[in-house]
Amino acid sequence: MKLSISSFSAPGRIKGTLMKPLATLSLVALAVLLSACAETEFVVHTAKQINNAASDGQQAGRYKVGSPYEINGVWYYPQVDYGYEETGIASWYGPNFHNKMTANGEIFDQNDVTAAHRTLPLPSVVRVTNLENGRALVVRVNDRGPFAHGRIIDMSRRSAQLLGFERQGTAKVRVEILPEESRLMAEAYKNGRPVRLASLNAASSKLPVPAPAAAPSVPVSKGTVSAIPGAVTLTPPPAPVTPAVASSSPAAQGSAADLTPQSADAPSVIQTVPEKTEIFVQAGAFTNATNADKLTQILASVGPVVISPREVKGRYFYRVRLGPLGTVEEADRVLEAVIGRGYPAARVIVE
Repeated sequence: MKLSISSFSAPGRIKGTLMKPLATLSLVALAVLLSACAETEFVVHTAKQINNAASDGQQAGRYKVGSPYEINGVWYYPQVDYGYEETGIASWYGPNFHNKMTANGEIFDQNDVTAAHRTLPLPSVVRVTNLENGRALVVRVNDRGPFAHGRIIDMSRRSAQLLGFERQGTAKVRVEILPEESRLMAEAYKNGRPVRLASLNAASSKLPVPAPAAAPSVPVSKGTVSAIPGAVTLTPPPAPVTPAVASSSPAAQGSAADLTPQSADAPSVIQTVPEKTEIFVQAGAFTNATNADKLTQILASVGPVVISPREVKGRYFYRVRLGPLGTVEEADRVLEAVIGRGYPAARVIVE
């Protein structure tokens, strides 16, 4: 606990011209105590910084999953989920949080390629694709958030710049965890050797790749084909260029021992094909169609409501949705109306 002079009551004034010896000794003892406490606090604080610092001098952070927690009436359940994929609305954060501590003990730098997520392990590695312009970026998740309704991930300012939505503030995105990269990074942090994406990518590239199977041998005969009268020889057009999509690296033989701490996350933007998407507000999903129908009646005054059935792992879910909605702003307005009617778990969906 921190001690300060304000923690103690100031001695009362003593009548007379001389202070009693006992009072004098008390003040001396108090001064020594405060001095020693301040020095101890400084040493402990310095030791924590040294023990929790990467080789580049940055605050290193730790691996963390965390317990369930509640924000504004909504419960979130952090968990290890290497199959995670979600579409929704991304936002970004920067100046107001710059140089403050993240949820896993790092120091947030708005110029690093990082992000905040509400439930993924810290750190995790995810690919975020801006569905509106096709830009994809691999980022390291090292913080909790966002807690604004209708957002699924909060990008650092630099990440938002690279994905092309800093000025507009939000974007329709797909977020996919990269399982093998996330496992490698988790192992490194658990072993007290925090790393950044630059060294992770370097280590991943060194992992052995299985050699392709030999092509089957087929006997080939050579002959002469007579030219067809009137035929014109054409030069074949160049092969179409397919936009590259980042993929998870092969994993099995990888180890955190191959990783070296780096000073910052190295950005790598990949251009993919933009996708046409629509925005919905999903108020709930039910296995019972009757319950879904009841909710549509409750929300009829908010806007057009539809029931969208979907089969998941052999079970049918009846999703109650409002939309499609034209803009993120309209989706936010509808979402707040649904939450105001007693459904705090409602969320924005992009499909």
